[in-house]
Amino acid sequence: MVNVTTWDASEQTIVISKDLRVPMRDGVELAADAYSGVGDKPRPALVALSPYGKELQALALTMPPQRRPSPMWDGCIEAGDIARIVAEDYVHVIGDLRGSGHSGGEHIGNYNAGGVSLGQDAYDFIEWVAAQPWCDGNVGMVGISYFGSMQVLAAAERPPHLKAIFVSGGHYDFYETTYHGGVMWFMPRAAREGRGGDSGWAFTDRVKSRMIEKYSPEELGALVAQRLADPDVAAWPNLVHVLNYPKNHEAWFDIVMNELDGEWYEERNPITLAVNIDIPVYLQIDQGRGWTMDGTIELFDALKGPKKLDIGPYPPMQSRPFVEEHDKMFRWYDYWIKGIDNGVMDEPAVQVFVEGSRERVSGEAWPPKNIEYTSLFLRPRGKLSTEHEPMGVQYAAPDGFYQAPLTVTDKVEILSWSTPPFEEATEMIGTGAAHLFVEIDQPDTNFILRLWDYAPTGKRQLITSGYLKASHRELDDRTTEGNPFHPHTRSVPVEPGVVEEYVLRLYPFANTFTAGHRLVAELSNAEPLADEHNALLPPDAFHLPVGRPVTHKVYRDASHRSRLVLPFTVPAAGEHSAD
Repeated sequence: MVNVTTWDASEQTIVISKDLRVPMRDGVELAADAYSGVGDKPRPALVALSPYGKELQALALTMPPQRRPSPMWDGCIEAGDIARIVAEDYVHVIGDLRGSGHSGGEHIGNYNAGGVSLGQDAYDFIEWVAAQPWCDGNVGMVGISYFGSMQVLAAAERPPHLKAIFVSGGHYDFYETTYHGGVMWFMPRAAREGRGGDSGWAFTDRVKSRMIEKYSPEELGALVAQRLADPDVAAWPNLVHVLNYPKNHEAWFDIVMNELDGEWYEERNPITLAVNIDIPVYLQIDQGRGWTMDGTIELFDALKGPKKLDIGPYPPMQSRPFVEEHDKMFRWYDYWIKGIDNGVMDEPAVQVFVEGSRERVSGEAWPPKNIEYTSLFLRPRGKLSTEHEPMGVQYAAPDGFYQAPLTVTDKVEILSWSTPPFEEATEMIGTGAAHLFVEIDQPDTNFILRLWDYAPTGKRQLITSGYLKASHRELDDRTTEGNPFHPHTRSVPVEPGVVEEYVLRLYPFANTFTAGHRLVAELSNAEPLADEHNALLPPDAFHLPVGRPVTHKVYRDASHRSRLVLPFTVPAAGEHSAD
């Protein structure tokens, strides 16, 4: 039964229709709440869909926005600013996905892979909303992160009444959402299970594991034993627990059990589906979490219709409840839904905030400026240079570090290399690469490389990062200079004592190193427990440490030219650089 109430603030009254039942084509009903202004006139609607629970999203009416590191920050309150949306004369419709919250049906694995397509459900949901007397037939979507991914899945189904989407901070390549360079990231655990600043999914007993659905108990037991044979997994108590007791951990269990890319991740990959999207798409992302920025750019390149790419400043974690980017969103929807000619489509397709200079640059593609890849070579005594090391390994002995497992130490060993202070402002925009010639004494390790902009005062800011599990070192045929790709479809153990070349993808970034600043590269196989960057992230936003002791020797001699390959901007034809 629908319950209609009002919410009154000093200057606004909102009509709330609770517990609407939205029928899907297979008879399952999804639960939804609708928020609108007073009066019976039909309005355009903005739809928000996720498994986080519509009741949690209602806190946007009563909870002031929280920024990290506030302990009140909850990463799952992401459906948008209800009061603002209603004030802009839209109906805000927030729904629980199939099998979650108050909705019916089953939710299998992640994004219901193996069950009914969430894009199909979104299609039915949007068309139902468009047919209601309180909607004028024009629908957009709203929400960050999971809500953003749902927008792409919906648009790929081409519901006739979905006129445009505005996606902020979405996750697109579902393998890269959890495995960065093959290294497991724990943040999706928080989003699913309610840890480290996230309430998590609104679980029901109808959330199921795709692995459990597919395999017999005997087959699954053998697969679990195989996963527990990984020393990294076996050293982490939560993973041992989840693998032995998957009940109520179904979504996280499926991710942990599938450490390689393949059909499980590709089946619902929004980037794969993007070729089906024919409506206008605005993509917004902030710098600081490079894998999300990487996926956003990949999606932008795959889209064929009207599109915008807006890359904002660091840090990456917006407020919760999510209230940022609404001015841009309403400008987009005013043009495409309300028909207001506000000039948004007269502006360049790509807008990028450049850290350091704190300027915005624009263009029609990513990167928005011409770039030239330049190598900075690792040199002795922690230096980076445009000139490679001329001496052989017998004279230019390798750098190295021994990392004990974090079960026996809190210390993360870090090697670092630095440029001299830049004499003039130096701008870099794009992806990059790190070519590292390394010998290890184990069959596997992690490589975590972070690039910092160091001010003369010692203050620093993270610019970009790269991750690679050594056994995932294979490159695929998409790789070009400064732009490496790894298939992550198999794990190839390293032969201990053999020098291998590892090519790390450095996620997209935009930064100007101003005069007097230095670029510093830090290499480790685990993340520091706390530093300037990690303090801005939720507690679960870290990567699985290596579970065995590993000695690393980093060669950077005449025969092993370990180097960074970075995207230096260059003047366009007809332009001249400043003297």
